[in-house]
Amino acid sequence: MGPYSLKDCCSHKMDPSPSCNGFPEPDRVSDSQKRTPSMPWFGMDIGGTLTKLVYFEPHNYTFEADDVEAEVLMNIRKYLTKNSAYGATGHRDIHLQMDNVMVNGRKGTLHFIRFPTSEMHNFIELAKSKGMAKLVTSVCATGGGAFKFEDTFRQEVNVKLEKRDELDSLIQGMLFADTNNSHECYYWSDPKEEDSCHKMTYDFSQPYPFLVVNIGSGVSVLAVYGPNDYKRVSGTSLGGGTFLGLCCLLTGCNSFEEAIELATLGDNKSVDKLIKDIYGGDYERFGLPGDLVASSFLGVFSFGQMALKERRDAVSREDLARATLVTITNNIGSIARMCALNEKINRVVFVGNFLRVNPISMRLLAYAMDFWSNGTLKALFLEHEGYFGAIGSLLASDDRV
Repeated sequence: MGPYSLKDCCSHKMDPSPSCNGFPEPDRVSDSQKRTPSMPWFGMDIGGTLTKLVYFEPHNYTFEADDVEAEVLMNIRKYLTKNSAYGATGHRDIHLQMDNVMVNGRKGTLHFIRFPTSEMHNFIELAKSKGMAKLVTSVCATGGGAFKFEDTFRQEVNVKLEKRDELDSLIQGMLFADTNNSHECYYWSDPKEEDSCHKMTYDFSQPYPFLVVNIGSGVSVLAVYGPNDYKRVSGTSLGGGTFLGLCCLLTGCNSFEEAIELATLGDNKSVDKLIKDIYGGDYERFGLPGDLVASSFLGVFSFGQMALKERRDAVSREDLARATLVTITNNIGSIARMCALNEKINRVVFVGNFLRVNPISMRLLAYAMDFWSNGTLKALFLEHEGYFGAIGSLLASDDRV
């Protein structure tokens, strides 16, 4: 059977037995037994560093004038949709908002909200103050935090976390986002050229097979052969959490955004040992330019200049942040390339919140995939980056009975 497209999968052009997100429906009950989950509808992905929350705002939703629950629901809606920041650390990514999408038979708007998982107690206090427990008895959630905070939600807010598989949610969320956003998938043109590098929309309508590299606190690599045919092929603990932790240690920064800002201003060449530092120029036999970081193919010499005291004394916070970012990104790129070769896949989709406000890593990955494969590997990216687990969890609300 030929490959399905993401559009086919979510427009019921596939075999009618799977659900519209392309996955078989596990233990679904008949339509007569189903009930529509209570408003408001949320999906959560509680990661080790960041929690992602997707809120569905229905259109044309009316209430009785004296309905107390309606007043609570309207207060929640007003608070979430009229603000772009919640306290000091919660943010709504307005630029990612998706309008006129169908969820559980209703048309509405998807809102995307994030906050540090370390601030979960503040989110719980907010949920209590807004009366969420008066309306919601359960929320679909994925990620390790769905287990870690299960008891806390039940005890503090009287809400059950309906745990969903992390990888299922990721793939379902990707399918949904690409189906509902014609510009979801893109690649970087001329990634090494500062002046000419730019984003280009990529037609992902015939995607299979492809590799998914999900970069959060850690990294998981999935080989996807069809909408319900995929496997985890590799991963690494050295991901966004490693980058942030090392940057905080080395530079004294306090947030991911600050670490990326420092890296943007830095130069890793003052920290890393390059090909030209070893060979005195290009390594012509293997076609390696002298300005490549040696670690990107030899596995050594990231931070190689820091063995010299005079170099340590001269290095800046910005240079250290840039070198840390390059080191982590090169490691992820190397793993992705080897997985693509092993699985004989030539399209690699990089997702995850590590890529948020981080064009440096995206361009490095794009250049590395192209360079090391002689142009046979394509690095692709998605606009909603780290929200796919939360989207998949929201879609899973349709399975509740």
